[in-house]
Formats: sequence, structure tokens, C-alpha cells
Amino acid sequence: MAVRLLSKLKVLPEIRGIANASSAAAPASLSDFDMQHKTPVVRKQHLIPKAHYGGRHAVTMLPGGGIGPELMGYVRDIFKYIGAPVDFEVVDIDPTVDNDEDVHYAITTIKRNGVCIKGNIETKSEAAYVTSRNVALRNELDMYAYVLNCKSYPGVQTRHKDINIQIIRQNTEGEYAMLEHESVRGVIESMKVVTASNSERVARFAFEFARKNNRKKVTTVHKANIMKLSDGLFLETSRRLAKEYPEIEHNDMIIDNCCMQLVAKPHQFDVMLMTNLYGSIVSNVVCGILGGAGLLSGRNYGDHYAVFEPGTRNTGTAIAGKNIANPIAMINASVDMLEHLGHHFHADLIRAAVDKTINVDRVMTPDIGGSASSTDVVNAIIGNIGH
Repeated sequence: MAVRLLSKLKVLPEIRGIANASSAAAPASLSDFDMQHKTPVVRKQHLIPKAHYGGRHAVTMLPGGGIGPELMGYVRDIFKYIGAPVDFEVVDIDPTVDNDEDVHYAITTIKRNGVCIKGNIETKSEAAYVTSRNVALRNELDMYAYVLNCKSYPGVQTRHKDINIQIIRQNTEGEYAMLEHESVRGVIESMKVVTASNSERVARFAFEFARKNNRKKVTTVHKANIMKLSDGLFLETSRRLAKEYPEIEHNDMIIDNCCMQLVAKPHQFDVMLMTNLYGSIVSNVVCGILGGAGLLSGRNYGDHYAVFEPGTRNTGTAIAGKNIANPIAMINASVDMLEHLGHHFHADLIRAAVDKTINVDRVMTPDIGGSASSTDVVNAIIGNIGH
């Protein structure tokens, strides 16, 4: 059976915190239509005890398509060299099939392990009942917050220097709710879903993140001047929660102006909070400003699970197998994963080696102005770890 978002939908009571809400099963009398439209994005998680053996962590690895498998190989090489206490459970997902059995298995392994590192997973089938694998993973695991750390590398030549922005993106609803239908022939309606509960918990996540990381300002990005109900709800929720954090400045900005301001004056931003589609757009804009898709890593967080991946979620099929793909984004994702697991010593080793490789030794792939191959960069990182 295909992964249908409505297959495991539940009803959620009013959420008052970001992590302690519980959900109850939807009444059996609800039709599939009612479940889809009245509770479109809520998941109840049936927790599986986390795999943890003798001080080592089991982590699900989803190589994905394109350059994903070769980048995962570099991560395994580095982890083996430094002796990181992590065992990978590799799950390959076939992008060509018209069923989602392998996605169901991947979700089960993530629930068992609690943590996953992934490349971008292709969905080649155009069948309406086959959902995007990437969206299905995030929605089924209820990973409602996506964090992208956008920080400049001094060794990479860009127009703007010393950028340090944190993007926090609502990760499970909005335009990505995947609710579409043809009302009459030739007229397609696509529903944008914004709920009070998910808006509140991602907004609270953003303000708590800012407080914990000593950030001074949160900017909510929206289009409430046009989408007055959906984006209006998201914006009003952010404004209401901002009052609980008087030490943090809060402002808001319309998405189109935001993109222009990012290109012209990016240093005005600190923490940026936005809905799903705007997060996808802004993330790619910022990655382009900082040097491209091969540098930054992203983190998907829910109440129970975490998935780490390259920041812009690009497959890179055109350069697969050519030994020119930039491995830094995937390596940074592995560093984020190690920190999440509490292995700070190993994370710091890799981070320092990456910093020296790019900013001091200037060993870089062609996408950021260098001439090195992927393996040259990885070997340089391993060499710097050894030193």
C-alpha cells in the first residue's frame, strides 16, 4: 500500500506546550474525507524503545538518490577513521516503484533508532497515490521543525561576509500538506493547511531556540497581506508568543521583500521563522548567497525523532559518479547528528578539520571555486583530523 497521509491521522487536543502534548485516536465514525480535512497533519506516535548497544548508537542511514550514496560513503570513511561510536543501519529506497513498502520500513527503522541521516530521496513515480518520500518521512514522523544553520565560510569567496542566520521552518503542513483535488474538469485546487497547534509549537521552538543560543531577534516571514487567514494565523501566533520572550526582539516581513532583503542586506537577520514553502525558498536563497548547495546542513526535529540531511535537499543526479560533488553539506549533517547524540568530542574533531580544509588549506570542489575532487576534500579532512 502507498503511504497515504490520511492513513494514520489522529485528532489532537489543544496544544499548550511544544513537547508534552498527547493525542487521542480519531473517532471511528469519521470518514476518510473528514480525517483528511479536519485533522490533516497530526500524527500520534507509537514509540519504539531506542536502539543503543554498549555505548554505541544505531543510526538509520538513507543514502537516497543522485550523489547521496557516494556522500554517505565519505561519512562512513570519516566515522571509521575517528572511531565514532555509531553503527549505521543502511536502508535503500527504490525511487521507481509504485508502492511505498521500503518507505514504511525506513520509517520503522527511524522509530527504532530515533535518529537518521539521509540524502535526498527521489520519487520518480507520477502516480497520485505515491507521495513524495521526503515529505512522507517528515509527516509520518511528525518532525514539525526544520533548522538550517546559515553561516559563512571565510575561505569561500562570496559577496557578503560574516553571515550567521538560523532558519526555522514549519516542516509538516502549509502547501506541503499534499491535499489536492480537481473540483471540476480543468480546475485543480491545492489546499494550504495552517493549524493553530502546529503554528504554536514551531513558533515556541523558534523562540526557545533563540533564547538557548543567545540570539537576539526572531523575524517571522509571511504573506498575511494576501493570505489573511492562513498566514494571518501563523503571524498572529508568532506575535502572541513573542510577548512571552521580552528579551528577544520580534519583527515580521513579507516573503517577497524578505528575499530581496536577504540578497541586499542579509546581516539584518538573526533567527528567521516561516511556514513550509517559504522555508524552502528562503533556504535556497541563503545557500546561494553563502556558496551553493554543497555547504550547509539541515536538521529535522520532532518530539521523538531527528533526521539530518544536506540543507537544500538537492539530489545532484547530474554530477553523480563524477567525483566532483561537494561532500561538506553531508559531512556537516553528520556533525549535527553526532552533537545530537552527545558525541561532542568526535563532532568537534570533524568540524575543526572541515574548517581548516576550507578556510586554511582551501581544498575545495569546483562549485565553490576550487579544483579538488570529492575524494581530495575527504582525504584532506581525514588528514587534518590526524594532525
